[in-house]
Amino acid sequence: MDNGDRIKEPTTFQEQVDILKERNLQIEDEQQAREILGRINYYRLSAYMLTYKADNKFQDGVSFSDIYNLYEFDKKLRNLIMGLLETIEVTFRTHIAYLIAHKYGATGYMNPENFITKKIHVELMDKLYLEIDRSDELFIKHHKSKYKGVFPVWVAIEVVSFGLLSKIYSNLKNEDKLEIAITYCKIPYKYIRSWLHALSTFRNICAHFGRIYNRTLTIKPMLHKKDLAKDIKNDTVFSLILIMGKLIKDNIEWGTFVTNLRALIDQYEKVDVELMGFPEKWEHLLRSI
Repeated sequence: MDNGDRIKEPTTFQEQVDILKERNLQIEDEQQAREILGRINYYRLSAYMLTYKADNKFQDGVSFSDIYNLYEFDKKLRNLIMGLLETIEVTFRTHIAYLIAHKYGATGYMNPENFITKKIHVELMDKLYLEIDRSDELFIKHHKSKYKGVFPVWVAIEVVSFGLLSKIYSNLKNEDKLEIAITYCKIPYKYIRSWLHALSTFRNICAHFGRIYNRTLTIKPMLHKKDLAKDIKNDTVFSLILIMGKLIKDNIEWGTFVTNLRALIDQYEKVDVELMGFPEKWEHLLRSI
């Protein structure tokens, strides 16, 4: 390894403060800054500094409080979104389990003939059984002891991750994907398949406390032409919020989310929602879904 590739030496919290000051960041309270850096890894916090930097120097007038406020905003936004993602995940667990149970029987999910691709089905079942073995849920222990490890689909589905759920939906026969999509969402299944994939990936980012502010999505949801015509980009966080609104069927829950989102954005005046793909009239657009 040459000098250019040498790993950096660790720095103390005070040294981290000094580095930030050298890079033109205003720090009003050094003790508070050290305390924050003692709770939040410098590297994690540095992701929120990119908005305010050029050539490794902070723009004039930017303060440590500005960076920390972005971090706090992002944390609260993730928490808001996680509530919606939970609703969507639980809802599709119900939809998928109900269809399989009533069309193919309680253990119909175990039969590869009920899915599009046998190879994918085998891989998904291996992952499902692994999740069952790992689970310490009482209902799983009950079925293991009483039914010798044979689980009806409405039980097995409860240990499935959002990512695995998305893959199971994708491997359903097209007629079954269509039935779920039209019955519950009145949306073509090609969109539902894309949305579940994008949302399950995004859910993992949120669950692991990843930054969503000013984030460009790598897994992009398919959007309707009418949404694209409104200049909504499918590589933005707003595109995911939009499709969550289309999937949430509880008007009270959705309305409360939009109200809380408006309040959160108003609370942090330096947050630039355009960096997350929010159009000018975003609130009206979300309330009119």
